[in-house]
Amino acid sequence: MLRRRPRRWGRGDLNPQNEACKAAVAISGKQPLWDWFGNLISLAGGRHREIIPDGELCGPTTKYDGFTIAHANWPTTALQANAQVTFRYNAWAPHPGTWSQYVTRDGWDPSQPLKWSDLEPAPFNAVTNPPINGSGPEGAEYTWPVTLPNKSGRHIIYSIWQRSDSPEAFYNCSDVVFSGGNSGGDTVAPTAPGAPSAAGVTASSAQLSWTASTDNTAVTGYEVYRENGANDTLLASPTGNSATLSGLTAGTAYEVYVIAKDAAGNRSPASPVARFTTSTDGTGGATCRVAHVVSTSWSGGFTATVRITNAGTAAVSGWTLRWTYGGGQKVTQAWNAEVAQTGAEVAAKNVSWNGSIAPGATVEFGFNGTSQQGAAAPSGFALNGTACAVP
Repeated sequence: MLRRRPRRWGRGDLNPQNEACKAAVAISGKQPLWDWFGNLISLAGGRHREIIPDGELCGPTTKYDGFTIAHANWPTTALQANAQVTFRYNAWAPHPGTWSQYVTRDGWDPSQPLKWSDLEPAPFNAVTNPPINGSGPEGAEYTWPVTLPNKSGRHIIYSIWQRSDSPEAFYNCSDVVFSGGNSGGDTVAPTAPGAPSAAGVTASSAQLSWTASTDNTAVTGYEVYRENGANDTLLASPTGNSATLSGLTAGTAYEVYVIAKDAAGNRSPASPVARFTTSTDGTGGATCRVAHVVSTSWSGGFTATVRITNAGTAAVSGWTLRWTYGGGQKVTQAWNAEVAQTGAEVAAKNVSWNGSIAPGATVEFGFNGTSQQGAAAPSGFALNGTACAVP
């Protein structure tokens, strides 16, 4: 049951008898009992974790302070773990945007106000622009199908609705009790997938692959998310360890990660984040070209040369080239560039004598690296944030 009741237009007073609701009214008055659409932040812009402090997730503005309190008597809704259900959301004020549904971690403390760390790291459901095809007590409703998480006992479902036509976002908490989850069955989550590697990046699509997860029974599928603060977006749900991402926006930087699932609904930790930038037109055209050439390799190591060609019409003044390794490679020593690596992502920055690249000109740098899986070609080259073509 939502801690905020749906909007009511009838006459009469509201006098809740539930102890938690009475405690909330004592702090915030009665208006929030019906004005649940007012539980919003006008300038959120996807920065939910940045602007909402721990303990204030269920009521991020002072008007709803009474609904952030921890109380054993919040009304709850009984749910069946892993069930297929339909979520319904009142469309009194329709807006395009994305809904993200999070659930509390196993072992969270319901005696304390909800914190960001109490939530699972990724939403168990995310949907963008669901249809308005339902009708409820308060009029038209958005509806969409949802698979409930594999949980047992008392939890909170935390919902964020981030509009895409403005920075405004809406929030609510639903107190629920799950049955049928993890009751003597499989409770072991899959291992985290390997770092994703992007290839074949165009203006609207990319090919993503990663090292498969393992599980005590079997991995049944994966979910690919675009990282965007607390408003991560589900991009694909493949059954194997690769996915084609389509419908992407041209000339846009993407940060994506992968989560594995098993048949019991257990979800793995998130993979490392992969970064790539789509090209600027539908043909995959780019204003830079990058060649990554392995000149020497040996057991456990290699030497590579990277050549950057300015394929545009304007000179490049100062550059940083980023790419992602998918084979566990690690850069150990570099020349003609300052190279730093975090996880699978590598960033190479010009040195004082090669920071300018005239149109049609090429600069190069080299490095030594280690690898336990061979010198597999990297992917997702981007120069100063713009995707580059790879011969």
